[in-house]
Amino acid sequence: MRTCATFYRIVGYLALGVISASTQEPTPNQPATTQAAPPVSSADNPNERLYKLFNMGGERYYTFKKNDVAFFALDSNYMDPQQLSWLEQRLRDSNAAWKICYFHHPLYNNGKHHGADVDLRSLIAPLFEKYGVNAVFSGHEHIYERLNPVHGIYYFILGNSGQLMTHDLRKSEAVEAAFDSDRSFMIVEIAGDKLYFQTISRSGQTIDSDVLQRGK
Repeated sequence: MRTCATFYRIVGYLALGVISASTQEPTPNQPATTQAAPPVSSADNPNERLYKLFNMGGERYYTFKKNDVAFFALDSNYMDPQQLSWLEQRLRDSNAAWKICYFHHPLYNNGKHHGADVDLRSLIAPLFEKYGVNAVFSGHEHIYERLNPVHGIYYFILGNSGQLMTHDLRKSEAVEAAFDSDRSFMIVEIAGDKLYFQTISRSGQTIDSDVLQRGK
């Protein structure tokens, strides 16, 4: 079984479209279906979580599973004790091979405009490391950035789909790949212990791609 996901931004927030696919390719009679599943963002109207097609169920944070991949959508605007407790319990109880968290504000970031949210990182990064989160996706900084793994976790920033901030990157040895000269989106496919991804610019150029191995 394969699980495919597309990460992009709509106006103010990181959004996720998930395709749950079998080993067979989609056909005209049985196309792959995509379900939108965005997290809460600093730019959102709080009532947008009630929008039916966002599939948020009216919640600020939620989790769902596709095949052997568990997704955790968080509200990084207000990481209160209730959300932290919920996150730890859900991560601890999940038996998924892959655990992917996504939310608005990046824990690590070499952008000049916003930078990393160090306070948020101090709250949730220890949980990610303790309970085996594999990958983290964020927005907020209007660039694309892939960091070198931090304690075995892959961190991505994809904030340049809805808005672009050019020449916003600082040089850093912590960055594996970065792009701040055009908008982009990202396609991810997970099969077994491997995560395949391709980040594509508005002009169709592949700006980053790789195959990442799930840590044991």
